[in-house]
Amino acid sequence: MRTIRLPEKVSDIIKTLQDAGYEAYAVGGCVRDSLLDKTPHDWDITTSALPEQIKGLFRRTVDTGIEHGTVTVLNGKDAYEVTTYRIDGDYSDRRHPDHVTFTESLKEDLRRRDFTINAMAYSDRDGVVDLFGGMDDLENGIVRAVGDPKERFAEDALRILRAIRFSAQLDFLVEEKTYAAAEELAGTLQDISAERIREELLKILLSDHPEKLLSCYETGMTAVILPEFDAMMRTPQNTPHHCYDVGTHTIESVKKIKADRVLRLAMLFHDTGKPLSRTTDANGRDHFYGHQVKSAEITQKALRRLKFDNDTIKKVMRLVRWHDEKPDLTEESVRRAIVKIGIEAFPDLFLVKEADVLAQSEYHRQEKLDLIRSFTQLYETILQRGDCLSVKDLAVDGSDLMAAGVKAGPAVGEVLQKLLDRVLSDPSLNTKEQLMRIVEK
Repeated sequence: MRTIRLPEKVSDIIKTLQDAGYEAYAVGGCVRDSLLDKTPHDWDITTSALPEQIKGLFRRTVDTGIEHGTVTVLNGKDAYEVTTYRIDGDYSDRRHPDHVTFTESLKEDLRRRDFTINAMAYSDRDGVVDLFGGMDDLENGIVRAVGDPKERFAEDALRILRAIRFSAQLDFLVEEKTYAAAEELAGTLQDISAERIREELLKILLSDHPEKLLSCYETGMTAVILPEFDAMMRTPQNTPHHCYDVGTHTIESVKKIKADRVLRLAMLFHDTGKPLSRTTDANGRDHFYGHQVKSAEITQKALRRLKFDNDTIKKVMRLVRWHDEKPDLTEESVRRAIVKIGIEAFPDLFLVKEADVLAQSEYHRQEKLDLIRSFTQLYETILQRGDCLSVKDLAVDGSDLMAAGVKAGPAVGEVLQKLLDRVLSDPSLNTKEQLMRIVEK
């Protein structure tokens, strides 16, 4: 019998329910992850006990979803959802069942779940309960819907996207009938909230296999949830600098950067402006002049549509807008680039630029990477030396200027900006004596 090491508190809850004469099991993702030797993030428990019976057995509980049979049992600082076996009614909103019917059958409860790998239960007394072939699918690396995939996807359209998400996280293949049903019903994702779409999309992007986003394109999902990606997939790049169309280049660039939320979103959107910017010269060579600006505009609209927070939108937009910035390799040019772009963006900007190059053709690749490294070295030298990079770093302030006769008001800010401009050209001027001499002149 295959055993799973249950956390002590989970084991105690299950045993308490069993000792009272009820069935109880850990269920779903925690069982799947344990069988894959991964550490579960959450432990869910299913039981034949009714909600009021669950509440009667534990001292501290919260009615988190009692109408659907879910009671949260509190144990110290930890909380565990305990849900009564149930049969779901119709899903008119493609998200929640309109009503549920409690049942004493574990099989009926497992039958309503999305994929076989998530439809297994476990207790120390009974071992793994696998009624739908989940163990075999785990062994073979398969994501398969429980029962009829069309029925499962009609119940909750988000499951269509979740199939690809599990495929990306686990590096599994989506079973043929399940994949075909996803393709047929992809359009129903329009009924799902932007917040739920966003979270699944992020999980794909942050997985070890973000290239599975191509499956979302092939099934028609991105046409509904991320049409910007479809536009990129349809845009060739006839230039020696590239060996892929824009969409494939985008996926390759996402793979080349670490799994960070802002960085991977920046790579996903960095070339979204290219379909609108593409021109072809007399020699048949494509150009994408000004695509950075268009990409930033598209990024803002798309991230707002997907209900991202303002801080994430701001950070991603900035990286997208400046990902192709190439200042002259002089200290003054780099100082001015730092001021223009914002000093806090630079460590990430270098990572974005490198991932972009690594996803291009080998044409002048080493030369491009060397330029990025030279840019990085100049940036680090400027920071280590402590060069003045903002008005607040100037050796004088507004009170010094007004004491020298500059009229209070906008004139003070204008003079400070002019002084900063001089200091960006020559950092040695940033002393109070020299700056006041400039002001007097």
